[in-house]
Amino acid sequence: MKKILSIIALVIMAAGVFAADKNPKKLPAISFNETSFDFGVIKESTDWVEHEFEFTNTGNAPLAIATVSASCGCTKPEFPTKPVAPGKSAKIKIRFTPKGLKGNFTRTAKVRTNIKGKEGTVTLTISGNVIPK
Repeated sequence: MKKILSIIALVIMAAGVFAADKNPKKLPAISFNETSFDFGVIKESTDWVEHEFEFTNTGNAPLAIATVSASCGCTKPEFPTKPVAPGKSAKIKIRFTPKGLKGNFTRTAKVRTNIKGKEGTVTLTISGNVIPK
């Protein structure tokens, strides 16, 4: 009787392992190639400079960018509005205007996604040095 119960227990455990493998929890994940960029020296007379931050959905569910909010009005983010499929890449463009600024600068853009927890928010940083006209 003990052998039969042991065999039944093993079969139930094995079935649970196989079921877990076939039905993993579907979650998006984000991985950026870089999260900061230095423009170097920029002339104040320049209209705009821009940089694209490439990311990949390394999860197994669609990744949605909910918002990208810039730290000031001189920084304009552009981001994909459609979900990014697992394994696919996309870009977030950050545009910066140096008009009226002089000296070193650092600006940020907060990327909020459909990923739960602190992993769902990523900060992108741009920097440089604005020289007068």
